[in-house]
Amino acid sequence: MTERLKIKLSIADRVYPLTIDPAQEEGLRKAAKNIEQLAKKFEQNYAVRDKQDVLAMCALQFASKIEQHGIEQHEDHEEVMERLRSLEGLVASKLSVQ
Repeated sequence: MTERLKIKLSIADRVYPLTIDPAQEEGLRKAAKNIEQLAKKFEQNYAVRDKQDVLAMCALQFASKIEQHGIEQHEDHEEVMERLRSLEGLVASKLSVQ
């Protein structure tokens, strides 16, 4: 049985107790820190005081980065596939000439 770790993370002035796999701790702590930093930035730059609005803006920011990364990966994949098809055609044409 895997050992579980109990931690507490603070996000938007609330403490969240979690029971996690020890391998997740660093990532969760970094994520909580990033959320806190972004929330403070939104509060300072946009005079937003409602924590729910701030957290919604943070969620949108992080989700849009994930979606954009997925779009870019798909576009990169398509470009790689096109180049591979081109190379395959070139190799096939050279082999059929002989």
